[in-house]
Amino acid sequence: MRRAIIASLAVALVLGTAGCASEPTPPVIVDEPSAPEPTTTPEPEPVWPPEVELTEAWSGFDQPVLLTHAGDGSGRSFVVELTGRVMVIDDGEPLPVPFLDVRDLVSTGGERGLFAIAFPPDFAETGRFYIDYTDRAGDSVVARYRVSADPDVADPDSAEVILRVKQPFSNHNGGQIAFGPDGYLYVALGDGGSGGDPQNNGQDLGTLLGTILRIDVSTATGYTVPDDNPFVGRAGAKPEIWDYGLRNPWRFSFDALTGELYIADVGQNAWEELNVEPAGNGGRNYGWRLYEGSHPYPPGTDGASTEGLTMPVVEYARDAGKSITGGFVYRGERSRDLAGVYFYADYVSGRLWALSRSADGWRNVEVAETGMPIAGFGQDADGEVYVLDVASGVIYRIESR
Repeated sequence: MRRAIIASLAVALVLGTAGCASEPTPPVIVDEPSAPEPTTTPEPEPVWPPEVELTEAWSGFDQPVLLTHAGDGSGRSFVVELTGRVMVIDDGEPLPVPFLDVRDLVSTGGERGLFAIAFPPDFAETGRFYIDYTDRAGDSVVARYRVSADPDVADPDSAEVILRVKQPFSNHNGGQIAFGPDGYLYVALGDGGSGGDPQNNGQDLGTLLGTILRIDVSTATGYTVPDDNPFVGRAGAKPEIWDYGLRNPWRFSFDALTGELYIADVGQNAWEELNVEPAGNGGRNYGWRLYEGSHPYPPGTDGASTEGLTMPVVEYARDAGKSITGGFVYRGERSRDLAGVYFYADYVSGRLWALSRSADGWRNVEVAETGMPIAGFGQDADGEVYVLDVASGVIYRIESR
């Protein structure tokens, strides 16, 4: 742990963001009715407050930002390294040969790199999968690949770029991709970068920036737009858009049981926010740059009307952290008392929080001060949830204490 703490401080100093208040304001549950209603209520309710510990599972990775699985029954996990590789963990052991190495395609540094990998529901039959990265020009790319004859190694020559989005600045690239319960691919894109969204992309349905997209990649080449996307047919709107009004949704995830969409959106200068969207209920405007969290932007202004906007479920101020990292809802078997708990963290402060819903509404609690720069989480095929230390390359499993 000492190595992780030292690395965390080094990263924070480089970013110019080291040091948070010793007694920070805890994350705030934003009052109903701004929190969306659940589509289902998982039972039984988790033990509250949860008591957890972080158990080291693996080490030796190069800036890990995501752990996921292929859903193919193999039980393998795939670790995305920001520097451009995807590594395989098979039968509990990391394999020495990368599943995919695209370091020669990826631009790194700052908020750039290889961000995510996603496997469609038919991966076991087709061998097709998708990655999201910033290319050498700094633009966002979603590309499709195929597995080679060796199931633990992808075919690098099978690459097909299905989406490229021009980035006007070097930051706020989003980067998460994931398949939803509906089988469609969801893609997160930040507002284009700089500060304060100078191009007002977050409120512009005519750009893909500042959004989460929903596309159908089941075709042999490219993609199509689902007919029931919320903005299909609206004049001037990009039909790929599922949600908009986002600043930098670096990490989102679907609850494997309820299908709810958890979106962690990195704030500007004052507030970090977490949104929870009922399953299949897109078309939402999450408010940026009219609001930062539930607060008018710029600070000190009266604020625009909140009509038509969806406010966050949880927000926290900069004395608690300075860059939210979204995680996953626990659906594993090792710690059944954590079932239904969503874990998320802050990259700068290293704080780890737990969120769940009870009969009385949302509840949130800090469960650890890790001292780590947590840039990503993971969830394996068994529903276990992991915390990724991007600086030390160590992956920790969240378990009940």
